[in-house]
Amino acid sequence: MKRSAVNQAYRDALACFARHRWALPPSPRWDITDFGLGDFDRNGLALVNLANEPEYCEKLMFARRNQATPCHMHARKKEDIICRAGELALQLWPEKPAPGVAPTRAFLARIDGQPAKIRTGAAFSLAAGSRITLVPGIWHSFWPASGECIIGEVSTANDDVGDNFFLDPGVGRFPGIEEDEPAVVRLIRD
Repeated sequence: MKRSAVNQAYRDALACFARHRWALPPSPRWDITDFGLGDFDRNGLALVNLANEPEYCEKLMFARRNQATPCHMHARKKEDIICRAGELALQLWPEKPAPGVAPTRAFLARIDGQPAKIRTGAAFSLAAGSRITLVPGIWHSFWPASGECIIGEVSTANDDVGDNFFLDPGVGRFPGIEEDEPAVVRLIRD
């Protein structure tokens, strides 16, 4: 990923957070990624780690339309994904999805604290303010259904290195940076 793309994603995220009056803490820890896939406009996410404690984690994320977070799951982490602004589309699978298999069955998840029937692999949306609780082992992908989206995450302890299992083996959680201009923001991996 080029540093110029990182810098622009940082500026875009800051501008969106400001428009929606999301104040960030002093010296937040930024993570901007194209998941090693080389196409930030299709697979990209700007994340701010608000808290990363041994017992819990909180993140604020920003993405634009067509920017997907690739399908993945966590073996240990339980998380609430919250649409903070805009509209957020998701797909969920209770087990590892098989390529080319159409969604057929449903399973129960929790949306806004209430049981909800989710069709395996079928896209659905959360409006601003809504949240979905994902237990360990649920495969998931998400992207803005609106022009841009602010996404929150509150979870048990976070381990980006040892507890992110992506469906695509080509995904790299922390891709390398091509230094084509000076850094505007320091990333977690810097």
